[in-house]
Amino acid sequence: MSEIKGKILKKFTDVYGVEGEAFFAPGRVNLIGEHTDYNGGHVFPCALTIGTYAVARKRDDRKLRFFSMNFEHLGVIESSLDDLKQHREAGWTNYPKGIIWALGERGYVIDQGLDLLLFGNIPNGSGLSSSASVEVVTGYLLSELFDLGISNQDLALIGQFAENQFNGVNCGIMDQFAIAMGKQGHAIFLDTADLSYEYAPVQLEGAKIVIACSNKKRGLGDSKYNERRAECEKALSEIQEGMGIQTLGDLNEEQFEEVKMAIRDEDRRKRAKHAVYENQRTVRAVKALQENNIEEFGRLMNESHVSLRDDYEVTGKELDTLVEEAWKIDGVIGSRMTGAGFGGCTVSIVKDEAVDTFMEQVGKAYKKKIGYAADFYAVEIGSGPCRL
Repeated sequence: MSEIKGKILKKFTDVYGVEGEAFFAPGRVNLIGEHTDYNGGHVFPCALTIGTYAVARKRDDRKLRFFSMNFEHLGVIESSLDDLKQHREAGWTNYPKGIIWALGERGYVIDQGLDLLLFGNIPNGSGLSSSASVEVVTGYLLSELFDLGISNQDLALIGQFAENQFNGVNCGIMDQFAIAMGKQGHAIFLDTADLSYEYAPVQLEGAKIVIACSNKKRGLGDSKYNERRAECEKALSEIQEGMGIQTLGDLNEEQFEEVKMAIRDEDRRKRAKHAVYENQRTVRAVKALQENNIEEFGRLMNESHVSLRDDYEVTGKELDTLVEEAWKIDGVIGSRMTGAGFGGCTVSIVKDEAVDTFMEQVGKAYKKKIGYAADFYAVEIGSGPCRL
C-alpha cells in the first residue's frame, strides 16, 4: 500500500502541479447471498485489500478536475460544482460527481471545487464493485477534507442514493455497505431489510478465497439487472394481494411454496423463488461458518450458483464455465458466481494445496472453451475506507 501511495502522490503532483492527500476504499466480494439485497434479504460480503486509491485537494474556486490513472488517455476531465448533472460522455467521473450531488441533496455544503486523482487495482467491470468503491472513497475524502463528520454507515447510504438517483442504477445497499463497513478478517452478515448487521470471522484454516475474473465486461445500468429487480417487485406485489409481507425476504421456503401460485408468470415465480431460497441459504451458510463447518458453507455456495443459473438466469456461459470447471478440481470447497452476473467474477474457497492447480486447470479449460483468458486472484479480507 505504501508503494502505491508514493506513486499516486507523485502522479497527482505531476498532473496538477500541487500536492494532495491520499485515501483508500476497498472493493468487495460477496461470499453468498446474491440478488437478495433489494429483496429484503441477507447478504454476506467482505471488503478486500484491493480497491480504489484517491488523491485530492480542495480548490479556491468551484472547478472540478478529475484524472484517472486507469484511463490516462482521457487526460484531465473538467467540470464544475455548478454542473452536477449526469453526462453520458463524462464516463467514470459521474460516480464522484454523483456523490458531490448526493451530499448536496442531504444538506451537506461543498462550496469549493476539487482536484481528484484516482487509481484502482480492482479489475474494471469485474463485479467486485469498482463503482461503489469510487463512491465510498469520494464520500470519505469529502467528509475528511470538508469536516463533514459523516459516519461510514451514512457514507454507504449516500453512495447507494447517488448510484440510484444520479447514475440510474437501481442497486441495493450491499456493495456500498460492505466497502464502507469492512473489517479485516471478517465478513458482514447484513440484513438488508433493516440494516442490522454482525461481523462474522472468516477463518479458513488451510484454504483461501480465490476470485476468477471472466474478463467478460458488463455494464450494470444496461444489463438485465433492473429487469430482474422489476420482476421481483411485481412478484412481491402479486403475493401481497393475499398476504401481508413487506419483502420477499420475509418468507421462508415452506411459506413460499404455499403462496407461489399467486405469482401469475412462470419466470417471475422462478425469480422470487431464488430470492427466498437464497436468503435462507445465506442464513444457513453463516451459521455453518460460525460452527466451523466449511464443507457445508461450500455446498451452499454451489447451490447458490445453481439457483442463479437456473432460477434467476444471470450467469451466462463464461461464469458457468468457471464454476463447472472449479467443481471438477479436488480441493475446491465451493464455487459460485458473485456480483450482478452476466460477466464479472466467480468466488471459490480452495484448499491451499490446490490453489495453483485450480488456477492452472480452470484457466486452461476456460480459455479453450471461451477463447480468451480469465484472471485469478487469491485475495485477503481487508478493512473499510481510510486516509493513507
